[in-house]
Amino acid sequence: MTLQEALQQRRSIRAFRPDPVPPDLIREILADASRAPSGTNIQPWKVHVVSGEVRRRLEAEVMAHRETDPHDKVSEFPRTGGQRRDPYLGRMRTLGKAMYGLLEIPKGDQEANWRQWGRNYQFFGAPVGLIFTLDRDLDAMSFLDVGAFMQTLMLSAATRGLGTCAQGAWNNFWSVTRQVLEISEDEIIVAGMSLGWPDESAPVNSLVADREPIDSFAVFHGF
Repeated sequence: MTLQEALQQRRSIRAFRPDPVPPDLIREILADASRAPSGTNIQPWKVHVVSGEVRRRLEAEVMAHRETDPHDKVSEFPRTGGQRRDPYLGRMRTLGKAMYGLLEIPKGDQEANWRQWGRNYQFFGAPVGLIFTLDRDLDAMSFLDVGAFMQTLMLSAATRGLGTCAQGAWNNFWSVTRQVLEISEDEIIVAGMSLGWPDESAPVNSLVADREPIDSFAVFHGF
């Protein structure tokens, strides 16, 4: 698969086959991701790769923890500076309506919504989960570096037939993730990601999010 094909075909996968991903293949993908750019080449990203019994323990403990209405149901760092507004709110609602339609979850079904949100903490059934962290004393620019690293990783995975789903949900319930993975208090948990072989029979994986036309976001100067 070419880079152009990977860019066109990559999408967020929310149902996976249980087939394992060979460790050597994961290392190849991480090596590709390490080529991502970072400001002044500080390469601030850290990745905790979980599978097997550790993954099962992390899932079980986070799923139990979230039922207790804990203090860490919000991230360790500010995520919101105001309310969502259009056009961003409209795009979010369009995606949500399409995804929940494919999942056959009716609007207003809070119990089903809660279960589906919980799928984040099961890595949507993927055999491999990744948790991305940053040193706590780094500034906001390092979040951009982590984003570039994650995108490079997702494209590398796509060229190998693997599916991914980047998950901001993992910066909730961070106290349990920190404990299970023995993550230092000097690091903050930024995001997670599911990694595995897509279950192409799952209706939710047919979802392809819309993209805005170039003229809606780009302004050309001097042309």
